[in-house]
Amino acid sequence: MKVSLVIPVYNEAAHLTEFLRQIDSLILEGVEKELVIIDDCSKDESRSILQSFPFSSTVQLHFQERNEGKGAAIRKGVELATGEIIGIQDADFEYSMDDIPGIISPLIAGKADVVFGSRFKGTVVQVHRTFHYLVNRILTTLSNLCSGLYLTDMETCYKFFRAEVIKNIKLESNRFGFEPEVTAKIARLKLKIIEVPIWYFPRNYLEGKKITWRDGVAALGHIITFNFLRKPHDYLLPTLPKHFIPQGRQWL
Repeated sequence: MKVSLVIPVYNEAAHLTEFLRQIDSLILEGVEKELVIIDDCSKDESRSILQSFPFSSTVQLHFQERNEGKGAAIRKGVELATGEIIGIQDADFEYSMDDIPGIISPLIAGKADVVFGSRFKGTVVQVHRTFHYLVNRILTTLSNLCSGLYLTDMETCYKFFRAEVIKNIKLESNRFGFEPEVTAKIARLKLKIIEVPIWYFPRNYLEGKKITWRDGVAALGHIITFNFLRKPHDYLLPTLPKHFIPQGRQWL
C-alpha cells in the first residue's frame, strides 16, 4: 500500500530544507511513502531548494505557473497522487509528522474511509493563539450544524482519505476554502469518518503563517455554499464506487 502526502509550498524557504529533511526521512512502517510537492509559484528560494534537495523518497514535484492558492495546490496534488491513501501535509512544523502513522492506521486497517487529525481531542492541553482558536471553534460549530457531522476540528490540515473517495470529488476552492468544502462534500456520502488526536504547534505571521481574518470570513461563505448550494451530482464523478453513495437519496 502507498500513502501519498500532498504538500503545498509557498514562500517557505526559511525552514524548507529542514522540513524536507524530516518529511523525507519519515518512516511509515509497512507502507510506501510518496511525496507530492506543489510549489504555488513561490517568490523566495523555495523552488531552487526543492529542485536541489537530495530526496530518498518517491517524490513528484510540480511548479504552478502562477500563484493560485493552497486549495488549487491541493487539487493538483490530489490529481497527481498515486497512493491508495492521500493526505494533506503543510510545509511547516505546526503539525507533528510523528502523528501520521496513527492517522493512517484506521485507513490501512479498513476501519475508516476518511480520518481527520484533531487539535482539540488530545488529553494534553495545548496552547493555541486566541484569535485563531476562537475562529476555528466558531467555524467548526457552524460546519457541524450545516453538514450534520460532529467534528471537533473541521479546519485541521491533517485530513487523510482513501484515494477512491477524494479523487472522485470535484474540488473547487483555490485558497483556504478547501477545508469547509471537502468536509461538506464528504458529509453527503456513506463514509466511515473518524477523528484522532494530534499535536499542534502554532506559528505566528512573522514565522510565515498565511491565513488571515479574511479567510475566516470567506470560510463562512464556503460553509453555506458547499452545504446548501451544491448538489452531489455537481461534484461527484461517475467513477466514485457505488458503495459510497447512500441509497434512495433523491439529491443524487
